[in-house]
Amino acid sequence: MPTRAWLQREFSYGYDSGDVLSWIPGRIRFSEERRSGGSYRRVFNKAVRPYLHPSSRVLELGPGKGSWSRAILRCIPDGELHTVDFQDVTPWLSPDAYTGRLTCHHVQDNSFRKLPDAYFDLFWSFGVLCHNESASILEILQSARRTMKRGGVSIHQYGDWIKLERFGWNRGGVPQTFKTQSDENIWWPRNDQQAMTKLALEAGWDVLCADLNLLQRDSLIFLRNP
Repeated sequence: MPTRAWLQREFSYGYDSGDVLSWIPGRIRFSEERRSGGSYRRVFNKAVRPYLHPSSRVLELGPGKGSWSRAILRCIPDGELHTVDFQDVTPWLSPDAYTGRLTCHHVQDNSFRKLPDAYFDLFWSFGVLCHNESASILEILQSARRTMKRGGVSIHQYGDWIKLERFGWNRGGVPQTFKTQSDENIWWPRNDQQAMTKLALEAGWDVLCADLNLLQRDSLIFLRNP
């Protein structure tokens, strides 16, 4: 299922986690936080906000309806956010309302070919790499690195089957039947910190931390472009 064609179809409705910065989570965010074992507000404040400056240029993969996008835009009043998605997210994110600070790229592959070289300070995704097989993750990390400034950082949530086993499959909302199925047939492909580190290194990134340890079910990797 985590083929490019499946990813293009599956999230056509526009994934939405609500306001990730509100003190009291909405119904959808509350449900997601229970399954992931962590606070989205804390994830943003610990993993993203420290690396944002008023003039930062940010690349976000898979914004959906823009839950994380809106939080990022609040922190970069003089900067830019570029989003990349298999869906046309402009009706959801309304880039015209941001006077040139938001650009939405509707793409058909993971090449990032329309994006400029050595342009971005931060590359971010949440709820994306957890649905990608290792070959796709490698392609994403390799393609995106060209767009990053030297020393730019990259932070991504990804599925971690070792943590998932400890957290609990039912509790995490992932079917236990996936254990006996191949990655091509499931929507939560196998991954863990060791495998993800290997992919990031192969793509040319420096791995600063394999997991920022902000979620109980999943990991967040922290990378730097050398």
